Amino acid sequence: MLHLSGDDFHSMAEWARSHAPEEACGLLAGYRDEEGEAFVEHVFFCENADHTAEHFTISPREQLKILKEARSSGMEILGNWHSHPETPARPSEEDLRLAQDPSAIYCIISLEAPAWPSIVAYQKDASGAVSRVLVSHDA
Repeated sequence: MLHLSGDDFHSMAEWARSHAPEEACGLLAGYRDEEGEAFVEHVFFCENADHTAEHFTISPREQLKILKEARSSGMEILGNWHSHPETPARPSEEDLRLAQDPSAIYCIISLEAPAWPSIVAYQKDASGAVSRVLVSHDA
């Protein structure tokens, strides 16, 4: 399970709205407990270096800066998030192809109904099997 505060969810949705029609993106930092549940302590908002509505790229320089900041605060990078400005919150073929880290949680925020954003999270294991990750937020 991924635990995300309602404030963080709303901030992510607002960032996505403000960057539409491009995909918005960022990283999630926090910690995992003994049972493997992930707790987001900080959401990082990143520039989509591709500036397109079809996909996103976070520059390696920005990723490294965020990784250092997270580690210096005692957090780990839990995964990334991006928006789908006009489509449902489900991974596209490209999203699944690019999901290469079995420890990462991948989140998608859909703005298909901009006033009612939705979020979906998933993981892809080393064998390529995709599983949904439940998201808990108090929105």
